[in-house]
Amino acid sequence: MPDVKHFDPDTALDAVMRLFWRQGVEATGIQDVVTATGLNRSSLYATFGGKQELYRAALRRYIEQRSRPAFSRLAGDDRGLPAVHDFFAELIEARCSGAYAQWGCMVSNAHAGGENSDPDIRAVLDRHHGELREALRTALAAAEAKAQLKPGTDPGAAADLLALLAYGVNLRSRAGADAGELTRTVTGALDALGAA
Repeated sequence: MPDVKHFDPDTALDAVMRLFWRQGVEATGIQDVVTATGLNRSSLYATFGGKQELYRAALRRYIEQRSRPAFSRLAGDDRGLPAVHDFFAELIEARCSGAYAQWGCMVSNAHAGGENSDPDIRAVLDRHHGELREALRTALAAAEAKAQLKPGTDPGAAADLLALLAYGVNLRSRAGADAGELTRTVTGALDALGAA
């Protein structure tokens, strides 16, 4: 008879994603994963592979569930700078309040941690960065079309700057920066891009 899984792999992967997001891959052992999911090691290995494969799957899940929907909303919002303001306001709220406050962003955490020594993880991080930058560039191009940017502002270069600002918001929030401090920084950066 075929081996029948007696657990939901999606539910288990969600639990693992939250564990790696909160603790990082280096601080998380397989016993932590066993405890978080309630599964035994053999079920975990048979379904997901080893710890590194499990981390890769969790990171991809994080991007699918959390990053890509935010990027899609931003790129699809043709209001220009107000859309960028809202993107950062939602980012700061997510990082500074609620169940995941001070966890940062799993992707930003991977950029800053040892996880990025894995070429496969680096490739995922690079794709994510490209998607973030492109969503910002699209919103800034809409802002340029509405004459909301200072003359001569390059939407691509501004998108690079704002992508780095987003990573900074994620890392500073994990270190305990409050929403007011982060909002002031973001507002200053966006005001510097805006037409007078």
